[in-house]
Amino acid sequence: MSTTYTIDTSTSRATPVSAPLKRLTIPAIRRQKGGTPLVMLTAYTVRTAQLLDPHCDMLLVGDSLGQVIYGLPSTVPVTLEMMAAHGAAVVRGSYHAVVVIDMPFGSYEGSPESAFDNAAFLLKQTGAAAVKLEGGTEMADTVRFLTRRGVPVMGHVGLTPQSVNALGGYGARGRTQEEAGQIIDDARAIAKAGAFAVVVEGVVEPIAIEITRAVECPVIGIGASATCDGQVLVAEDMLGMFERTPRFVKRYEDLAGRITAAAETYAAEVRDRTFPGPDQVYAPRG
Repeated sequence: MSTTYTIDTSTSRATPVSAPLKRLTIPAIRRQKGGTPLVMLTAYTVRTAQLLDPHCDMLLVGDSLGQVIYGLPSTVPVTLEMMAAHGAAVVRGSYHAVVVIDMPFGSYEGSPESAFDNAAFLLKQTGAAAVKLEGGTEMADTVRFLTRRGVPVMGHVGLTPQSVNALGGYGARGRTQEEAGQIIDDARAIAKAGAFAVVVEGVVEPIAIEITRAVECPVIGIGASATCDGQVLVAEDMLGMFERTPRFVKRYEDLAGRITAAAETYAAEVRDRTFPGPDQVYAPRG
């Protein structure tokens, strides 16, 4: 069932919408297979969600927050509690997009039963619509277990960042025939198990094209192919917040440069006492 959200514009600081909006649903996302490409970006905070939500079909609360927000060396140390806190913030800040939350490393691999317990925890704590987990054929039984119990699951194959230690780095996957075949089999297994969508990350383009044609659910590309059913990027990468980004990222802005310039101007005005000026101080009542 879809939910209609309203906000009290008399008390909301940001007032992101002026009228109720109907949030998209998992079935609506499924129906976009082969249609207008789906737009997905990451979000970790209320304000970011408010700004991105009107333009996205899905917002991903990615475990990439470990690196983007917390400065961790990889996504491996991210905890359920971290995901729950940021997931709840993104749900509060969005009124249109389907919110998908990553299950962090160690929260779903042990058994389908433990995966269900942790997925239920995340959905209850955040109000998100779905979870995302990494892995292929080895995770198919878990995906099937979750989906049969009412937990919508987005899969993730190809370059799987939680497996960085096993993979030996973040290089593109599928350059050998054996590896390419395994990635395609992984996507098919996850889709067949009931995933409503599958992220395909960091693979050579022919693999992404074949997967998109082979599975019935939408395929969301990141470093994959424009022929996928949708695309996702880390918002901070897309906005130019970092000097170094993966090869597949296109920077649509230079927020790092803009923020640096603004901070430099602010610091100069503080030091030469031109800030605060007359417009920023309170005059006595006359």
